[in-house]
Amino acid sequence: MTFTNDMYPRAVSDSWEICKTLVKKGASIGANATIICNTTLGEYCMIGSGAVVTRDVPAHGLVVGNPARLVGYVCKCGQPLKDEISRDDKSIKMQCSKCNNETVISIKK
Repeated sequence: MTFTNDMYPRAVSDSWEICKTLVKKGASIGANATIICNTTLGEYCMIGSGAVVTRDVPAHGLVVGNPARLVGYVCKCGQPLKDEISRDDKSIKMQCSKCNNETVISIKK
């Protein structure tokens, strides 16, 4: 994996500014993924191999591609979450078909 640390890099520059990246508990990052600075990787999210992450990834979010796009959600155990239990304006409750863990996914509007 590769992390960048400057939004506008140049070999020689007086405007060098180090930017932070936050990787939260349980986040998984696939081989050859690139994480652009000033992003947050949410708890237990999963970054696909070779993905280029340019935006924040929500907790339990599964992102793939270049640029990385949200394609689903994953359980703490790493399995895709497919079984929706309930939904309201602020969240979706899903259950893992492997470990039966229930996960609440926050919805941003």
